[in-house]
Amino acid sequence: MPTEQKPALRVGMVGYAFMGAAHSHAWRNAHRFFDLPLTPELTAIAGRNRSAVDHAAQKMGWASTETDWRALIERDDIDLIDICTPGNTHAEIAIAALQAGKHVLCEKPLANSVPEAQEMTEVAAEAARNGVFAMCGYSYRRTPALALAQRMVAEGRLGTIRQVRAQYLQDWLSDENAPLTWRMDKTKSGSGALGDIGAHSIDAAQFVTGLNITGVSALLETFTKERPVSGELVGLGGHGEVTADTEMGPVTVDDAALFTARFDGGAIGIFEATRTALGRKNANRLEVNGTLGSVAFDFEDMNFLQYYDGTDTEDVRGFHRIMVTEPVHPYVGNWWPAGHGLGYEHGFTHQVVDLVNALGNKTQPTPSFSEALRVQRVLAAVEKSAANNSQWTTTNQEETP
Repeated sequence: MPTEQKPALRVGMVGYAFMGAAHSHAWRNAHRFFDLPLTPELTAIAGRNRSAVDHAAQKMGWASTETDWRALIERDDIDLIDICTPGNTHAEIAIAALQAGKHVLCEKPLANSVPEAQEMTEVAAEAARNGVFAMCGYSYRRTPALALAQRMVAEGRLGTIRQVRAQYLQDWLSDENAPLTWRMDKTKSGSGALGDIGAHSIDAAQFVTGLNITGVSALLETFTKERPVSGELVGLGGHGEVTADTEMGPVTVDDAALFTARFDGGAIGIFEATRTALGRKNANRLEVNGTLGSVAFDFEDMNFLQYYDGTDTEDVRGFHRIMVTEPVHPYVGNWWPAGHGLGYEHGFTHQVVDLVNALGNKTQPTPSFSEALRVQRVLAAVEKSAANNSQWTTTNQEETP
């Protein structure tokens, strides 16, 4: 018997580099493993370079191309705009898309400033009243082990949350000769390690605990003040020989960010984000301590969650390692047999699954732009505190819609 034909969700994506590839993989595969109310179609991809975007479309399975994102928004055969571009472009694209009646998936962080994020949130709220929805792409939420941690906290297994410690450690900028890219240009990226990876830690901490960060005391540091910009050295984490003739350019963002935090439930936290921790490739870590127990997660061991049950008797008390690959765990039942782990790309697939299910049900997907604005307020407070010798700075979360 033929399977039921689901309505199409026609996607137009802006950008085709690292995030574009991850998103493309998710759009291609989500409906093949999950029963979705809509079937994603890779309708069109946009990029400024004609030959490059044509190559990306052929490689990643997109049906057509545009060299201007505005053309995607004008097309009647596109229902959703997926934004995989640097942060300085997010607000303009997202606002135009929502006002044109297109759903939006926007990569994190939401924008490069609170005013931009605030405007995006207000436009998204108005669009939602007309059945058009927006979501921000904090994909680590969809890692099964981290989603399990959130569920355990919500079920009360940790009791009252007291402390949070979060680290996001990478090393691809440890080499001072690694080339200058847009991620090191504040006008494009907004910030460095803080917004690039620290934003994930902020979102994960607030998601898992259900609490919001209300104030911070912060320190930012740029270890390498300038980097080579010559074409042959350009690339994520690439290396090359720097000579007297090598053109150098200024690094205008942080290499590392540290801050302490208070949460609205009375908990305290400590956060670290760096792209110069030699030997750490993608150590996205989160530990949450409560009055009844603790959980600890490290993305470099992403299929496992450490859990301490403080109600155990003394003879068996201690952290135990949960292998999060059983069908009862979040998302896992649609994939492989128990014990066959998932990878980085699955978070993006689960993100599409959650988004498409919400759109099919005509409900607000999460994280909403409003939730992403809360992260943006923390980023802004961290930068303000660091600029004022680590002075305690509130996040003004009460102003978030």
